[in-house]
Amino acid sequence: MTCSHCVSSVTEELSALPGVESVKVKLNAGGTSQVMVESSTALDVDAVRTALDEAGYELASTTK
Repeated sequence: MTCSHCVSSVTEELSALPGVESVKVKLNAGGTSQVMVESSTALDVDAVRTALDEAGYELASTTK
């Protein structure tokens, strides 16, 4: 991600997933940005990967 528009696109796609309560992005323009998602239910990694793909990005890694 390189700008606030990128952050907005990722936030919009991830916010549409079932159970997602908030999305926070730590932008690292030109590098790997960090995204924290708070959800009331467990998130399906494939659904997250698909949402990021829709926004034009890819999932680098996951942590709990």
